[in-house]
Amino acid sequence: MTERLVPGDPAPSFTLPNAEGGTTSLSDFSGRQVILYFYPAAMTPGCAKQACDFRDNLASLQAAGYVVVGVSPDPVEKLARFAEKEGLTFPLVSDLDHSVAEAYAAWGEKKNYGKTYQGLIRSTIVIDGEGKVALAQYNVRATGHVAKLRRDLGLAVAA
Repeated sequence: MTERLVPGDPAPSFTLPNAEGGTTSLSDFSGRQVILYFYPAAMTPGCAKQACDFRDNLASLQAAGYVVVGVSPDPVEKLARFAEKEGLTFPLVSDLDHSVAEAYAAWGEKKNYGKTYQGLIRSTIVIDGEGKVALAQYNVRATGHVAKLRRDLGLAVAA
């Protein structure tokens, strides 16, 4: 597993297919702050809760200067269905081979019901306008994460 990122590290560049049928690159947001969040699987209860939490906070995050991008190992077709079902208007990108998750240390050993396996670690990386990591959070919870992230970024928690 890649060593976890810390503030000041350069954010690994990427270009991935998105749910709209195009591609999304980190360079698309040059000069802007990016909240890059990694989630294990679209259409699952925890991931839907987290995505809807970002959706419900999107306007205030954007007003504070942030762009939100969701990354999962799902195929783009599943991401498109997820975005439509949940009314998600921010980019969802497909990291099928989990190479971007690995570069961001969001892929690694997990344990569930006594079994150890490799999988996506729910993580959020905030990238500043210069392409450097401003905040790196690993093993985050699906529920309540956006409120915690807002507090950690010094943003008022939305009502």
